[in-house]
Amino acid sequence: MSPNPASSVAALEARLGHRFANDSVLHRALRHSSAIARNETHLSNERLEFMGDRVLGLVVAEWLMRDFPDAVEGELAVRYNGLVRKETCADVAERIGLGEFLVLGAGEDRAGGRKKPAILADACEAVIAALYLDGGLEPARRFIETEWARFLSEPTQRVDAKTSLQEWSQKRGRGIPVYNATGRSGPDHAPSFEVQVEISGLKPLSGSGSSKRIAEQAAARAMLLREKVWNEND
Repeated sequence: MSPNPASSVAALEARLGHRFANDSVLHRALRHSSAIARNETHLSNERLEFMGDRVLGLVVAEWLMRDFPDAVEGELAVRYNGLVRKETCADVAERIGLGEFLVLGAGEDRAGGRKKPAILADACEAVIAALYLDGGLEPARRFIETEWARFLSEPTQRVDAKTSLQEWSQKRGRGIPVYNATGRSGPDHAPSFEVQVEISGLKPLSGSGSSKRIAEQAAARAMLLREKVWNEND
């Protein structure tokens, strides 16, 4: 199932903050490999994803050098890795509603592909490449600095909280943590999500954030702190 091309382009351009001179590159960025024949993989967004990852890395590295002039290389690396990771790209894609514009094969669409983090992250990188190819570095930079700004201000973490909590829980025979969305508030342009994490035998805890994934990380971190697996410096 594909969205209406004309309305989709106009709506997505508004969210990206860029009017495309050649919208064919944007259409390609939205085309998942499941929507094309096997012998035409070059028509999917995979090559654009490759380029977008590099554009994102360049903009983020330059941004960090500018905004953290006194940071040592190690701190810059931690911040950089957090900003360019697939999970962050998926968060951005979810925030701007990119899933509704994707062109997917019927099977992938039925399987919930529009909400899959991996597909969203890849499409986000492809869209960054489309911005770069259509308008140069400036529209790509503008989009990245607008949508990634909230991540830049977050405290850096040496370890992913969800991963750490899952490893700790499984080692103690408590199974895999379960995350449930329990609320959403705020306007569409600045939503706040609340998520509760549950582990067998433990009292649930909640966390909040500007996306569901950030809220999940906050809930996991709260659980790690309460169970004294982490301390406040982690």
